[in-house]
Amino acid sequence: MPERKKDLISIIVPCYNEQAAIPFFYKEIDRVSQEMKEETDFELLFVDDGSKDGTVREVKKLIEQDSRVHIVSFSRNFGKEAAIFAGLAQACGDVVAVMDCDLQHPPECLPEIVRKFEEGCGVISMVRTKNKSAGLIKNITSAGFYRVINALSDVKFEPNASDFFAISKEAAEVLRKNYREKVRFLRGYVQSIGFQKTTITYEAHDRVAGESKYSIKKLLAFSLNTI
Repeated sequence: MPERKKDLISIIVPCYNEQAAIPFFYKEIDRVSQEMKEETDFELLFVDDGSKDGTVREVKKLIEQDSRVHIVSFSRNFGKEAAIFAGLAQACGDVVAVMDCDLQHPPECLPEIVRKFEEGCGVISMVRTKNKSAGLIKNITSAGFYRVINALSDVKFEPNASDFFAISKEAAEVLRKNYREKVRFLRGYVQSIGFQKTTITYEAHDRVAGESKYSIKKLLAFSLNTI
């Protein structure tokens, strides 16, 4: 019998001043990829969003030792959505996952993500059940944010859906062709592009390094531009 073709998972990692986090993130992704190597190949697409620290230098160190690692580097800061789209333009995977490199998005969720796509899902929204690093006020504000957006928009967003999401190569192609100039809030709009969808819950880990670059205020600005 011919050997089964492995799935390729492209992991898009938007980065802004993440020098300290990158080695930790890579170590965890490499660990998970080794556990999945019998059935899944990986590519890591770091997109540097005009970082002012040594983010690019850290990624280039990884490129020298691992052919799966690639980088797209912006000349200045264009924002997270632009970084994600730049990653989509380069991604070749059967599955495309978008995740932050501060390890709040757990790499150990990747096997379950792949299983869901093998079951026929085209869009997976990763839904936080708990965020240890967020205080009470931030969690309440986040919940209120989704209520406001769902009240104002025809598109209903999954409450607590995060910037950690995954899509099939077919869904990725739809985003590349039809949404590049329209969408500024991808975590929501991937839920409405016409593919079978599901959710996976996860508990956000403590941030391994640095601090959050995207506040609720910024997310609200993004989303209001799409309504």
